[in-house]
Amino acid sequence: MTVNQIQGPAIRVQGLTKAYKDLQVLRGVDFDVAPGSIFALLGSNGAGKTTAVRILATLLKADGGTARVQGFDVATQAADVRESISLTGQFAAVDEILSGRENLVLVAKLRHLRNPGEVADGLLARFALTEAGGRRVSTYSGGMRRRLDIAMSLIGDPPVIFLDEPTTGLDPQARLEVWEAVKELAANGTTVLLTTQYLDEAEQLADRIAILHEGRIIVNGTLDELKSLLPPAKVEYVEKQPTLEDVFLTLTAKEPR
Repeated sequence: MTVNQIQGPAIRVQGLTKAYKDLQVLRGVDFDVAPGSIFALLGSNGAGKTTAVRILATLLKADGGTARVQGFDVATQAADVRESISLTGQFAAVDEILSGRENLVLVAKLRHLRNPGEVADGLLARFALTEAGGRRVSTYSGGMRRRLDIAMSLIGDPPVIFLDEPTTGLDPQARLEVWEAVKELAANGTTVLLTTQYLDEAEQLADRIAILHEGRIIVNGTLDELKSLLPPAKVEYVEKQPTLEDVFLTLTAKEPR
């Protein structure tokens, strides 16, 4: 089995638990992510989203349960998992002194790829950064930096990418630019696990959405499936379908602390 050819889910999480002393962060988390899809893990700050991603990325050990990425167990086959993934955190990990192209070439060389210049140029074109490729990253907008960061994470063609709160701190236009980049990833067959606290982000991007609340997945489904959990509101005899925000606030409010 290669990292690009698997049967079944690209990511499978079963009964995942994690605690820090007396603080239970994950309390038995279960979800699957289909290959080539965008899966949003939606939750408030402190819900456990980043902890789950760090476990899947082999940066943190779970206390219980199992997790597999591209068919590889994150606990016993960590090296194979790392070859299969890329992780982009909340802040762009780019060198501001270098140009965009130099950042990409550097990473391609570090990963011992042939023709690093060709790799860099291809990614600049893919993320609409060709014209800015020769400029220092310090001159880039927030959206451009984030797109470059995502481009860097794709060097080596990992089949799975984790985007942990990728639009935190970005202005509305920059967020739209990142959304387009994420949609492009899935269109090219990359499996994306996206963590976010922004409801509109999950609504715009995800094929499936799981709401993580106080360490548990309280609902998991498509946007339409989640909306169907609440009855439509009637306003002046016109049916109003519930929004994802309505679903999130209603379900999280129901959960006892």
